[in-house]
Amino acid sequence: IWHYVRYNYGLCGERKRDREREGERERERERERERERERERERERERERERDKDSMRDKARD
Repeated sequence: IWHYVRYNYGLCGERKRDREREGERERERERERERERERERERERERERERDKDSMRDKARD
Protein backbone atom coordinates (compact mmCIF):
# COMPACT_ATOMS: atom_id res chain seq x y z
CA ILE A 1 0.00 0.00 0.00
CA TRP A 2 2.74 2.53 0.92
CA HIS A 3 4.62 2.18 -2.32
CA TYR A 4 1.29 2.70 -4.15
CA VAL A 5 0.68 5.94 -2.21
CA ARG A 6 4.24 7.04 -2.78
CA TYR A 7 3.87 6.21 -6.50
CA ASN A 8 0.68 8.29 -6.79
CA TYR A 9 2.17 11.12 -4.75
CA GLY A 10 5.27 11.04 -6.95
CA LEU A 11 3.11 11.23 -10.06
CA CYS A 12 1.18 14.18 -8.62
CA GLY A 13 4.49 15.87 -7.83
CA GLU A 14 5.70 15.23 -11.37
CA ARG A 15 2.51 16.66 -12.85
CA LYS A 16 2.79 19.70 -10.60
CA ARG A 17 6.40 20.23 -11.65
CA ASP A 18 5.43 19.77 -15.31
CA ARG A 19 2.65 22.32 -14.91
CA GLU A 20 5.11 24.77 -13.29
CA ARG A 21 7.58 24.18 -16.12
CA GLU A 22 4.78 24.73 -18.65
CA GLY A 23 3.92 27.98 -16.87
CA GLU A 24 7.56 29.05 -17.12
CA ARG A 25 7.62 28.25 -20.83
CA GLU A 26 4.38 30.21 -21.29
CA ARG A 27 5.83 33.23 -19.47
CA GLU A 28 9.00 32.96 -21.57
CA ARG A 29 6.93 32.90 -24.77
CA GLU A 30 4.99 35.94 -23.53
CA ARG A 31 8.24 37.82 -22.87
CA GLU A 32 9.49 36.85 -26.34
CA ARG A 33 6.25 38.18 -27.88
CA GLU A 34 6.67 41.44 -25.93
CA ARG A 35 10.25 41.81 -27.19
CA GLU A 36 9.06 41.14 -30.75
CA ARG A 37 6.36 43.83 -30.39
CA GLU A 38 8.96 46.28 -29.07
CA ARG A 39 11.23 45.57 -32.06
CA GLU A 40 8.26 46.06 -34.39
CA ARG A 41 7.47 49.43 -32.77
CA GLU A 42 11.13 50.46 -33.13
CA ARG A 43 11.07 49.56 -36.83
CA GLU A 44 7.88 51.60 -37.25
CA ARG A 45 9.51 54.61 -35.58
CA GLU A 46 12.56 54.23 -37.84
CA ARG A 47 10.34 54.14 -40.93
CA GLU A 48 8.49 57.24 -39.68
CA ARG A 49 11.80 59.07 -39.19
CA GLU A 50 12.93 58.04 -42.69
CA ARG A 51 9.66 59.29 -44.17
CA ASP A 52 9.99 62.57 -42.26
CA LYS A 53 13.56 63.01 -43.54
CA ASP A 54 12.43 62.27 -47.10
CA SER A 55 9.54 64.74 -46.89
CA MET A 56 11.92 67.37 -45.43
CA ARG A 57 14.30 66.80 -48.35
CA ASP A 58 11.40 67.13 -50.80
CA LYS A 59 10.27 70.38 -49.16
CA ALA A 60 13.85 71.69 -49.21
CA ARG A 61 14.09 70.80 -52.90
CA ASP A 62 10.89 72.75 -53.61
